[in-house]
Amino acid sequence: MLLAPSFHWALPWALPRLAPDAPPTPRPMTDPASSDAALMALAGGGDRAAFNLLVGRHGERALRVALRILGDAAEAEEVAQEAFLRAWQAAASFDPDRARFTTWLHRIVVNLAIDRTRRRAGAPSAGLEAAVELADPGPGPEADAVATEARAALAAALGALPPRQRAAIALAYEQELSGAEAAAALEVSERALEGLLRRARQFLRSRLEGS
Repeated sequence: MLLAPSFHWALPWALPRLAPDAPPTPRPMTDPASSDAALMALAGGGDRAAFNLLVGRHGERALRVALRILGDAAEAEEVAQEAFLRAWQAAASFDPDRARFTTWLHRIVVNLAIDRTRRRAGAPSAGLEAAVELADPGPGPEADAVATEARAALAAALGALPPRQRAAIALAYEQELSGAEAAAALEVSERALEGLLRRARQFLRSRLEGS
């Protein structure tokens, strides 16, 4: 598992301000239990509170996907924020009959993160430092050291994967999306997704056996 920093971000700073002489339009209280589709429908009409509920509901997951692909916490937070900003800007055109909100959001996050990896020379190892932080209390210092070393080796191997394979691993295994949802987020067929996952598993197996 990869430890992601807490995601505490809301949207109001990104939205246009009302004119000083324009009183705010009263809105009914948004129900926190509303479905993602219902909240997006409200957001499409300009309801900031509804969209901020979506940010609170899915922000951590979006951040974790970005962090797995990028391996850098600061960049991952920038990508997650940009993804939500783009989602807000496109809220009025969101069609729940074509895709679930989470699939649609993951697609935005993955595309932004992969684009960023292409703009830099090489991606750092994803989660090496976080893997050490995730060490669970063991029966003794030796067992704990072995577990920490194993986590570090896995994190380093994951960081060496190509970005699209890291994204496939993050969506299918860490976020536990169905094959259809993960494939849709990556904009590939389910067969292509299986190929990405197979190559990723083969690479991880060979890297971990070698270490």
